[in-house]
Amino acid sequence: MDVKNSENQTSLIFAINGDKFELSKIDPSTTLLEFLRTQTRFKSVKLGCGEGGCGACVVLISKYDPLHDRVEDFTASSCLTLLCSIHGCSITTSEGIGNSKHGFHPIHERFAGFHASQCGFCTPGMCVSLFETLINAEKKTNRQEPPSGFSKVTVSEVEKAIAGNLCRCTGYRPIAAACKSFAADVDMEDLGLNSFWRKGESKDVKLSRLPRYDHHHKSIKFPMFLKEIKNDLFIASEKHSWHRPTSLKELQSLLELNRANGTRVKVVVNNTGMGYYKDKEGYDKYIDLNGISELSKIKKDQSGIEIGAAVTISKAIEVLKQQNKSDFNSDFVMILEKIAEHMNKVASGFIRNTASVGGNLVMAQKSKFPSDIATILLAVDSMVHIMTGSKFEWLSLEEFLERPPLRLESVVLSIKIPSLEAIRSTSSEQRNRFYFETYRASPRPLGNALSYLNAAFFVEMSPSEDTGVSMIESCRLSFGAYGNKHAIRAKNVEEFLTGKMLSVRILYEAVNLLTATIIPKNENSNTAYCSSLAAGFVFQFFNPLIEIFAGATNSYLNGYCNSPFVNDIKFIENQKQVHDDKIPTLLSSGKQVLEAGNEYHPIGEPIIKSGAALQASGEAVYVDDIPSPPNCLHGAYIYSSKPLARVRSIKLSPELQLDGVIEIISSKDIPSGGENIGAKTIFGTEPIFAEEIARCVGDRLAVVVAESQKLADMVANSTIVDYDIENLEPPILSVEDAVKRSSFFEVPPFLHPKHVGDISKGMAEADHKILKAELQLGSQYYFYMETQTALAVPDEDNCITVYSSNQFPEFTHSTIASCLGIPENNVRVITRRVGGGFGGKTIKAISFATSCALAAHKLCRPVRMYLNRKTDMIMAGGRHPMKITYNVGFKNDGKITALELDILVDAGIYVDISVALPHNIVTALKKYDWGALSFDIKVCRTNLPSRSAMRGPGELQGSFIAEAVIENVAATLSIDVDSVRSINLHTHKSLQSFYDHCYGEPFEYTLPSIWSKLAVSANYEQRTEMVKEFNRNSIWRKRGISRVPVVYQLTLRSTPGKVSILSDGSVVVEVGGIELGQGLWTKVKQMAAFALGTIQCDGTGSLLEKIRVVQADTVSLIQGGYTAGSTTSELCCEAVRLSCDILVERLKPLKKKLHEKMGSIKWKELILQAYMQSVNLSASSFYVPNNNSTMYLNYGAAVSEVEIDLLTGETRFLQTDIIYDCGQSLNPAVDLGQIEGGFVQGLGFFMLEEYETDRNGLSLADGTWNYKIPTIDTIPQEFNVQILNSGHHQHRVLSSKASGEPPLLLAVSVHCATRAAIKEARKQLLSWSDLDELDSIFQLCVPATMPVVKELSGLDIVERYLKWKMGRV
Repeated sequence: MDVKNSENQTSLIFAINGDKFELSKIDPSTTLLEFLRTQTRFKSVKLGCGEGGCGACVVLISKYDPLHDRVEDFTASSCLTLLCSIHGCSITTSEGIGNSKHGFHPIHERFAGFHASQCGFCTPGMCVSLFETLINAEKKTNRQEPPSGFSKVTVSEVEKAIAGNLCRCTGYRPIAAACKSFAADVDMEDLGLNSFWRKGESKDVKLSRLPRYDHHHKSIKFPMFLKEIKNDLFIASEKHSWHRPTSLKELQSLLELNRANGTRVKVVVNNTGMGYYKDKEGYDKYIDLNGISELSKIKKDQSGIEIGAAVTISKAIEVLKQQNKSDFNSDFVMILEKIAEHMNKVASGFIRNTASVGGNLVMAQKSKFPSDIATILLAVDSMVHIMTGSKFEWLSLEEFLERPPLRLESVVLSIKIPSLEAIRSTSSEQRNRFYFETYRASPRPLGNALSYLNAAFFVEMSPSEDTGVSMIESCRLSFGAYGNKHAIRAKNVEEFLTGKMLSVRILYEAVNLLTATIIPKNENSNTAYCSSLAAGFVFQFFNPLIEIFAGATNSYLNGYCNSPFVNDIKFIENQKQVHDDKIPTLLSSGKQVLEAGNEYHPIGEPIIKSGAALQASGEAVYVDDIPSPPNCLHGAYIYSSKPLARVRSIKLSPELQLDGVIEIISSKDIPSGGENIGAKTIFGTEPIFAEEIARCVGDRLAVVVAESQKLADMVANSTIVDYDIENLEPPILSVEDAVKRSSFFEVPPFLHPKHVGDISKGMAEADHKILKAELQLGSQYYFYMETQTALAVPDEDNCITVYSSNQFPEFTHSTIASCLGIPENNVRVITRRVGGGFGGKTIKAISFATSCALAAHKLCRPVRMYLNRKTDMIMAGGRHPMKITYNVGFKNDGKITALELDILVDAGIYVDISVALPHNIVTALKKYDWGALSFDIKVCRTNLPSRSAMRGPGELQGSFIAEAVIENVAATLSIDVDSVRSINLHTHKSLQSFYDHCYGEPFEYTLPSIWSKLAVSANYEQRTEMVKEFNRNSIWRKRGISRVPVVYQLTLRSTPGKVSILSDGSVVVEVGGIELGQGLWTKVKQMAAFALGTIQCDGTGSLLEKIRVVQADTVSLIQGGYTAGSTTSELCCEAVRLSCDILVERLKPLKKKLHEKMGSIKWKELILQAYMQSVNLSASSFYVPNNNSTMYLNYGAAVSEVEIDLLTGETRFLQTDIIYDCGQSLNPAVDLGQIEGGFVQGLGFFMLEEYETDRNGLSLADGTWNYKIPTIDTIPQEFNVQILNSGHHQHRVLSSKASGEPPLLLAVSVHCATRAAIKEARKQLLSWSDLDELDSIFQLCVPATMPVVKELSGLDIVERYLKWKMGRV
């Protein structure tokens, strides 16, 4: 077939939510996400990462299969899906599932009712992921009809449906509950708090109140016109073309033509590889392989299974699982099932649905991609079919991987997994058995993370009837390590084992040989850890056979049973199914105990978060969802790649001097009268752009302004910056350097924390001392789902309006005015909602909005910016790293008498809020009675990106320091750490010494009662004994349990509020606080309904439905302050109450007159009469806390239990129990969400999230591939929370207390429990070696990642165990 020319051009035809789109011209590099967000009204798909790692952009793709006359429905990442690849497809977004106009889908309603949406940015993607699982479950004819209102889906399936979707707010528990509510096998008691039913109601009542789901009803229909669309597609323009050949011959012609004319070509199946290998250049021609039917077929015969290269991973999994024993040998069927099960942990569902098996292997061959699939297929001697020009050849996968990188003219056609008959060794006897198992060690059990090491072992064994020992006839041991060139076979180990009789000694020698073989070549990889993992995997595979023949079937399996063998050597009997423990379980249960008050109805009610259903459907508008005004431009930062350098020039890369690049905006473009100021606070200022010298990596140099965001990003990434370091001092790149050069920020006197007691006396009273102990704490990235974003629109008379995702609009407003040199009344900053902030959108967002404003002001055109994830991570700074040195004195019983600390805080280059850190650190440290407390805290100025506020800034670190000291004291004394915590808890008297302005009344100090209650409700003593028993009996898994308290000092500040009643009785409320997902609007609505309801009219009972909280507008409501510190919700509520009280007082005389005249009076009638009689129905207030209510303490405690895997270092979070004092909660559902979400974010800091930099300060983590926040499979499996109603607090807002940040600190309980488990592992290791070489006192780093836990538990644990075992034989 001849290659098409421009005369043969076809149109790209597809549908979105039922709307038809037909395009004859399109840039082939355009992604579906880009098209949806810029060319359609559908904005539910969000840009969260741009690499398929977060799920915010997930859509449902429906594709007609004419061969089987059916429609296939699957999810996909629209940020990776090229628009041209959806030819003939129907796309459904969350708006297409349901919406406010045509009715929400039950998914949306249940997400709202189960309180599963906070900031809401991730919620539409979650809903689409769940929707796909439901509709595909209904297609399964082999399942029973579910009960009315349920789906055919199972609990396990719906939990895993969202395993690839990230959420930074909720902690996942309510999301899991919303998903599980659709499953027929759900336990209704396990669904947790929701707005549909009350505790204790019957199952039937509960079911009747759930939003109705009809599994027979099809909420989406595949458009009939798409069934007629032809498969081929050819789109051409002057610069680009898209080809979808329909035959190999046509493909050969296209590739040959390319070879002749040298065009830049990209061969794609579904483009998922772009998530890892970003396109750094444009392409002239795209060739889509999906039109070639041969590449999408799966063939099977007695020689094995051949999988077409374009077959998706999901389709391959489905087919491999479906094979039955009538087609193949039962051993081979089991191997295929295990391959499928491992593939199920590659990436996430919405990536597997489109990523091809062939594409995965090509990336491994050409680009060193750390492929799991290559590893597992290598172990079973798979073959690869390749076409190069007109030449076709079969290669072993091993040969394929070893070859030089494939050239463009070479295309993988298929992959073949040979049957056992095809790979049986020549000397093999029929009675020989085959054993196969796969392994992976990864930060996330369910995938969506690259593995540190993956492996697959295929072994042929011949049992000896005479000796009772198995001999290894042949074996294939394949490994793939992150950092290696590609998957490899450990051939030296294979040769050593072949022909050997299995024994402990043989295994020991094999392991030693192996650890010298599996050494990653990447300098950033964990070399020793990967070698240790390899030893562990081999041990897991072979040791059970030795144990079985030794008659000790249970000794190894005790505590570790994901082995391919159970009791019998016969494979067919041992492996009738893929072992359940190889499929990690998710959240098993969670209980919520609330004490809702009804004194101030509707205050205290767990009502649904305001706008939750709109967030779920994707109709809630975020800054980047605002339609671009006409002539809108887009900006991207050019930032420094040097920590300290003179910037001589900034030039565009020659090949990127393209049409559409408008301007480079720098400090030179600041107007006359304006200042080079990017942010200002009471602590100081920072420049918007470096003027001459860049002072850190990530320092803003300029903004590229272009016609599109894609073009702006591309140009910014390729800009050439000429640096000069002549005559500059070396940069300060550590706190130690800062100390040497006296580089510090001065802490204002009002923020100086106070010392407590006499440190010399305390030390003198001590029986023991620990001197010069050191701790290090790293940083943490915000990972808000919505990155920094703003839109600036110039207006008449030199005015400007800026829409900003911002926690600090007031200071943003004044900064923009100062930068532009215009009066503040020329500036307006509007913030409706923020897609996650956590402190990262306080100071950092100011400079971002100001950059946008400067560009718009200069060019007299609207300018918008949306930071890509990589740039955001480089510039964000994040949480403050610290170095801590301390001395502590203590008694024999663990009572501490004195604590002395030297703390160096790395603030980075600009002051931001860093000078507040000493105060915050010390307030959290004071949670224990130290006797005497002394400290020297230096805020170091370094040439690193400036650190900023992040949820619990300073308090999180201070709380950890306190627990680390307690742990060290207990270890030194060899006593129970819980007793040391208990003995050092405050009495109310000692509390007064440490918190002299906010200790409160004795009845308000609830920590002692919380501490005791938690011991009972969490069965702490009993579980402690159970943990000890488990550890005595388990060799390869160890558990730990820990109980920790939190004492958190909160501060109130002045806040405005405004309430206006409109003529129909509806109410508009404005507040200074910003809705970040913390439920501020919801609490404010409840407060307004309560306060206005005191007028006691008929109809005020439904006031809640009449109230709307509107966006923050710095012109409409001034002095809005900032949204931070956990207390903004209660402050706004009090400001609104004051405003409502004014309105009620104005209405009372009229109400009295009408009541005397008419009797009862309805709210609507009262308001109408008030309008007619010119009553002022708009009231503003400014709440200023008095001296008694400026500060208060809050309390809580948590018990966490973990289990560590000594062979991999994986930590499973088994259970967490929390009791938290919310005073009288304004909304228990909102506070519960804050407690759970805060705790899980803290868990990320302590256990998972590595935000490391290179020696110049450049972030090594630059996206979802290498920065791992918690996912649904890395949270406590049982998560129980009790909100304590601690009675009346006269100085609080309706007796309420804050919940946003304090629970974050309780996550240290997980870290402490992990330390306890490691301690047990080290004891066991010591017992095997008979050497006193392991110190019982050790430091567990933060975060305690898998490599960290493994190293402390013993990298050579397998070798030690085997050596010990040999000594006992």
